[in-house]
Amino acid sequence: MLFDVLRSRSKETSAVPQIRVVFMGTPDFAATALRKLLDTTYHVVAVYTQPDKPVGRKQEVTASPVKLLAVGNSIPVEQPAGFDQAAIETLRQYKPDVIIVAAYGKILPKEVLDIPGFGCLNIHGSLLPRWRGASPVQNALLSGDEETGVTIMLMDEGMDTGAIVAQETVPIASDDTSATLLDRLAEVGANLLVGTLPLFIRRKIEVRPQPETGATLCQLIERDDGRILWNETAETIWNQFRGLSPWPGIFTFWRVADGEFLRLKLTRISIDKADPAPRKRLGEVFESGERIGVQTGSGVVFIESLQPSGKDEMAVRDFLNGRKGFLGSILE
Repeated sequence: MLFDVLRSRSKETSAVPQIRVVFMGTPDFAATALRKLLDTTYHVVAVYTQPDKPVGRKQEVTASPVKLLAVGNSIPVEQPAGFDQAAIETLRQYKPDVIIVAAYGKILPKEVLDIPGFGCLNIHGSLLPRWRGASPVQNALLSGDEETGVTIMLMDEGMDTGAIVAQETVPIASDDTSATLLDRLAEVGANLLVGTLPLFIRRKIEVRPQPETGATLCQLIERDDGRILWNETAETIWNQFRGLSPWPGIFTFWRVADGEFLRLKLTRISIDKADPAPRKRLGEVFESGERIGVQTGSGVVFIESLQPSGKDEMAVRDFLNGRKGFLGSILE
């Protein structure tokens, strides 16, 4: 949890020195930290973020949340494709005292790490050394963890292996998804940053190396990871749903005819860890009172809403209209 010294900040720590900060980040998680940092008296001299990219069905080129926030506050924005010598020289010209990194999406080479006198601080969404890597929130949910947190880390050349500056624990609710948990961690991380930074700058925090005991690496999340394996338990599928919502979501296939399958994304589900009596065939769709269930390896997944490929999301009862063959079918 957050060091006791942070909970009893003195008047001395509230007077923030004039420090030149370069901020590096891309998504909303990072924008939350930048917004909090802009409320302090630190001088954010530049913001680095990923290049604009096409998003959504229409593939419209869109700026990152961090870029939009920086532009709105008249902060110079840099979007290098990588850190070649030209990009490194540009960074040096900003003369940062410290670099703050939050979900930037790029590996920083040693030449970059060595530029600021106070080093590079990373806001990481887990209790390191658990879940090192790019998707700690999703992995915590996929694994059914009951708690996670935020770590402020002094970056080194390894993958999230740097010394710990501060940590704060966050409990995981049973109905948390990656979206809801990420929102909470973003707020905790932003507050932890502004609480930690004055003490770190004054060398009043003794950083500690990460223990190797308990170290885990994140699974890289890909679109196909959302495919449901119905021989898994209902609880495992529930954790899959939580960890992969909203992206990439979980999905299955319904055989509508010989050799023809319809992809179904399950957008809202609930579960029962107990099997029905009598037990159904693995992957079988059946009615249970007013609910539509699917038999798993152990327990039942109840489908509340879904999204057929190429269609909008709909309640499962609306989907059943005109699709009576869905009941009794085996999902694959």
